[in-house]
Amino acid sequence: MNATATRPAPAGSYAPLQNDTFIRACLRQATEHTPVWLMRQAGRYLPEYRATRARAGSFMGLATNTDYATEVTLQPLERYPLDAAILFSDILTVPDAMGLGLSFALGEGPKFAHPVRDEAAVAQLAVPDMDKLRYVFDAVTSIRHALNGRVPLIGFSGSPWTLACYMVEGAGSDDYRLVKTMLYNRPDLMHRMLQINADSVAAYLNAQIEAGAQAVMIFDSWGGVLADGAFQQFSLAYTARVLAQLKRSHDGVTIPRIVFTKGGGLWLQQMAGLDCEVLGLDWTVNLAQARSLVGHSKALQGNIDPNVLFANPTQITEQVRQVLDSFGAPHTGAGQGPTHIFNLGHGISQHTPPDHVAALVEAVHSHSRSLR
Repeated sequence: MNATATRPAPAGSYAPLQNDTFIRACLRQATEHTPVWLMRQAGRYLPEYRATRARAGSFMGLATNTDYATEVTLQPLERYPLDAAILFSDILTVPDAMGLGLSFALGEGPKFAHPVRDEAAVAQLAVPDMDKLRYVFDAVTSIRHALNGRVPLIGFSGSPWTLACYMVEGAGSDDYRLVKTMLYNRPDLMHRMLQINADSVAAYLNAQIEAGAQAVMIFDSWGGVLADGAFQQFSLAYTARVLAQLKRSHDGVTIPRIVFTKGGGLWLQQMAGLDCEVLGLDWTVNLAQARSLVGHSKALQGNIDPNVLFANPTQITEQVRQVLDSFGAPHTGAGQGPTHIFNLGHGISQHTPPDHVAALVEAVHSHSRSLR
């Protein structure tokens, strides 16, 4: 790992939050407009990000350097009036800290030098020393100070199951053959790995909260590849194990918890029972039906198809209106009620025209105000 360039100021004594729309929506409180942020909003679609990454020399050079991570986290906020920032990092930092040897080749996805594929490898797994992830927590604190209260900062991690997929496969996968072979052949090994992953993710997210994250999100990116029954046993149960250990508040302020399962629409009713404030939805889910299934127990986040951003701005505006209209009238009174956080149904494509993102953010803010 590269050493951080500048040790950030200590956590605490942060500027007051100027735009708390996202936090209020997470807590099912009324807002003047529907807040919007984008998964992977700091990324390769922005020329300024590509320039910073070139200076850093590699993805991990970017992610492990406090100054660079702060710079790229703030880049989309300089362009667009987004309602939240999300930490620039990667979901695979935790297994990297376990000693699996994470690397990124230019133009390729992540790879592990030491995948976990047998009993001996699983036996060596343990919750990592969080000091190995100090670069992440330093970045959280640095970003929180740099935001100066402009918008809230979201921290995140991969889910226990999603981490296990990468840990066993050693990289991304088309068929998940290796991880599913372990799941069906040796469920005892898979459960052992998922227990360690869950406890690691909980410690990791709690450390992000202590460092300054104002909300945290669990990305269950590969939950949707599981069969019904297997999802509940190997993904949902371990996401619940993480949530049970997470801090509900820090410095007297509630820390919202978001769970996003790509391909999880089938299990929304069961996910409604999770101990979290927000459920994220991919683009295959109808928001009105989700609102009916989940009830008023959770705020909903999502869920426009990221490929809508390749259409012209007029069509982007129309698609935004359809998503907002499908959720329906948001809560406008006192107390708590149904609320929506606008987002993509998955991460933004690196090929997205930056000016199309501007059209989306403007459409969300303007049309959502007209619905109130």
